Amino acid sequence: MTANLLIVGLTCLISIVGFQNQNFFDRGAHHPYMESHKKQYFRLLTSGFLHADVWHLFVNMFVLFTFGNYVEERFVYRFGGAGTFIYAGFYILTIVLANLNTHFKYANNYSYRAIGASGATSAILFSYIYYNPMSMLGIYFIIPMPAIIFGVLYLWYSTWAAKKGRDNIGHEAHFYGAIAGFLLSFVLDPGNITSFFQEIISFRF
Repeated sequence: MTANLLIVGLTCLISIVGFQNQNFFDRGAHHPYMESHKKQYFRLLTSGFLHADVWHLFVNMFVLFTFGNYVEERFVYRFGGAGTFIYAGFYILTIVLANLNTHFKYANNYSYRAIGASGATSAILFSYIYYNPMSMLGIYFIIPMPAIIFGVLYLWYSTWAAKKGRDNIGHEAHFYGAIAGFLLSFVLDPGNITSFFQEIISFRF
């Protein structure tokens, strides 16, 4: 079994427990005040395995399953057997990195809480884009466009929506998770950056 499938299974299991146990859910949520003032830094990670409801869980796990298998395969190709462990570490690290902005921003806001794997799944998506910038992705499976264009629009929308603050979606985590995923992929496999730009330059609609 791949690391990606294990992560999907573990996330589903922990999320289901969270659906049924409010204390478990509250204890694991990203809560910047408690992290900063009570040193409960584990929340930066555990929050990535909790979800608000079944739909929230499904969307994140669908994205992770769709793109994570490919990214793990690329890491295995690049690093051999260690690639599986590197992929798992990549995923865990990006959960934390995606939460750091709100950790500092809301350190004194007791009411702020967040949960979900979307920061890390954004990282996985942008790792995929690093390797396949011109592959065709669809918005809601209707409007196909090159992955790099989708990525730019994704970052723009995440920034815009975060500034508006009109919903309860963690747009900041989406943005920083995406950036972290792309940059970490470059750090792990810098040689691919040439292929990244060559693929963009040589693309023909």
